Amino acid sequence: MPVVTSVSIKRLPNGHDLPLPSYQTELSAGMDLSAAVDADVVLAPGAHAIIPTGFAIALPAGFEAQVRPRSGLAAKNAVTVLNSPGTIDADYRGEVGVILINHGKAAFTITRGLRIAQMVVAPVRTIMWEEKEDLADTARGAGGFGSTGVAHKS
Repeated sequence: MPVVTSVSIKRLPNGHDLPLPSYQTELSAGMDLSAAVDADVVLAPGAHAIIPTGFAIALPAGFEAQVRPRSGLAAKNAVTVLNSPGTIDADYRGEVGVILINHGKAAFTITRGLRIAQMVVAPVRTIMWEEKEDLADTARGAGGFGSTGVAHKS
């Protein structure tokens, strides 16, 4: 049985006729977000825009919402979330917006109600830094980008 957390949501005037974020299947991790645009938005190749969703949320402390691309939109049209994943903090109360970018070769039109992204709500931990002179050793050590799974020459 999934753990359910109650989250307050406010439908904004520009989202009056749109569905609230919702899971499309029983075991979906993300809820689909719809475009709350008043008129079509055409994204030229390489262009990006903030697309409104028509709602605001009040996440409980200890949670964040991540705005992620929809795989179908990315695979079929090369349209994705620019700052993926976008983070919505628990203290933000404004309208959720989605920064979409068109990586495709053709213009892409965003119409009212189009499912443009998905949102995953997840717990987060707050940390406290403990500054140290040295860090514990690991097998990887300071090996950087591309260093894992590579045989090192001595």
